Amino acid sequence: MTAITDLIDLERYPLDDADLISRTNAQLNDDGCLVLKGFIRPEKMAALVAEAEASAAFGHRNFNRTNAYFTKDDPTLPKTHPLRRFYDRSNSFVPADNFGPDSLLRQIYELPAFTSFIKQALGENIFYRYADPLADVVVNAAETGGGFPWHFDTNNYTVTLAIQNAEQGGAFEYAPGLRTSNDENYDGVEAVLDERSDKVKTIDLEPGDLQIFEGRYSLHRATPLQGDRMGLIAIFSFVEYPDMVATSERCRQLYGKVLPIHLERAGMRMDELVDLGEITLRVSRQPRPVCFLR
Repeated sequence: MTAITDLIDLERYPLDDADLISRTNAQLNDDGCLVLKGFIRPEKMAALVAEAEASAAFGHRNFNRTNAYFTKDDPTLPKTHPLRRFYDRSNSFVPADNFGPDSLLRQIYELPAFTSFIKQALGENIFYRYADPLADVVVNAAETGGGFPWHFDTNNYTVTLAIQNAEQGGAFEYAPGLRTSNDENYDGVEAVLDERSDKVKTIDLEPGDLQIFEGRYSLHRATPLQGDRMGLIAIFSFVEYPDMVATSERCRQLYGKVLPIHLERAGMRMDELVDLGEITLRVSRQPRPVCFLR
């Protein structure tokens, strides 16, 4: 049986090291995006690939058109408005209820040292694992043509682990700090959608890389995949309020089902952003260049 602490390259990334925490915190403050190259030991990746591939059969495949906010069309707005800009989305998400206590991915997510490291790297005092039973630990299993169009996340912090790359495509593109908790900056969003913005940055993640990303305020997408090999990415979600869950609309889109908890907590929120995501504190960061730790 693989020990969780053997999966993570703790010699390269000692999770309780003050210097590592300080450097990651500084880089996240600069850009809202950080990549820890080779976070998982290369010789241990096979076990994670096997788990993710086995789970792919339980993914919810969804083919639809969505805007950057996962909201419905608003015909009262001009057709060029970002809220009315819809794009094809074809992807498959394996919900969190498929990853039980024996899951390696869940054990990484629930490792106290891992949670503590992410919290300190982000420099947050108010910090929780996601309370959503469908979305705290998720695998994105993308096939040829799959990808994810431009969007904002509904939770502030997302931590992703690259498990397997497709043969081509899958680059991560983002425009850091494009909106704040009280300014949607539709002009800036429209510039990105029109491919005339100079704020877009690109990252090519490799298997074993851990990415910490503040996607609530940064518009981002994954480019379409090509080839026979499936792209596999694990998504670990951390939030700023203990009872945060996704909206029922979001759950239906991504996971194909809704649980009672999503209906019970509908309407609970602390910001006024249009996508009506979850309870989110008013926190924003200023963008600077992307950074990598090696």
